[in-house]
Amino acid sequence: MSENIMSQAFELLVVGMGFVFVFLTILVFATTFMSKLTTRFIPEPKPAPVPTPASPAKPAMDDATLMAVITAAVNKYRSQHKK
Repeated sequence: MSENIMSQAFELLVVGMGFVFVFLTILVFATTFMSKLTTRFIPEPKPAPVPTPASPAKPAMDDATLMAVITAAVNKYRSQHKK
């Protein structure tokens, strides 16, 4: 009796795995076909031209001002968080 159950289990295994394999194969071909149809009938849009700036942007602060701001921020942080 257990031999009969094992043969049925093996049959079910083969049929199930075969079904999954066939389904995935069909899915791959269908996806490839739909991708080719899409690229054929719906071309990719052309990218919009990037406007060029009239003049290069000036930095908001020079290095000396930036260093002064960073130094002040660090000093304020250290004064508030003393051990």
